[in-house]
Amino acid sequence: MYLLDTNVLSELIKKNPNPNFISKLRTVPTDALFSASICIMELRFGALKRGNPADLWTRIEQQILTRIRTLPFSYKEAIKAGDLIHHLHSIGQPIGIEDIMIASIGLCNGLTLVSANTKHFFRIPDLKTEDWFQ
Repeated sequence: MYLLDTNVLSELIKKNPNPNFISKLRTVPTDALFSASICIMELRFGALKRGNPADLWTRIEQQILTRIRTLPFSYKEAIKAGDLIHHLHSIGQPIGIEDIMIASIGLCNGLTLVSANTKHFFRIPDLKTEDWFQ
């Protein structure tokens, strides 16, 4: 079971997506793919920054969001995120709040996080990560 990070989701609408990523994605059943509500927020923000945001957002909704299940950031994830923020600050290795929130959703749901930015996520204890772009 996999939690797809924002950079992974955005790869799906590129003209020339990474072939390693596409190859790996084809081996995973769609019912094993999830994303986080935080990733939807990031995709929406990214779409609004571009020219013709309505068209891009429609593509995101139709080509990505209809094919995955989105997990919320709720109470248990908020508690886990607070623990992670404290831990990372105490060891002097903080990361962005959005990444912490995404990681907490992955940890609370027992999912492996798929990201092209595993460098940040390796700092989070017990979080399993994979980079499908290599």
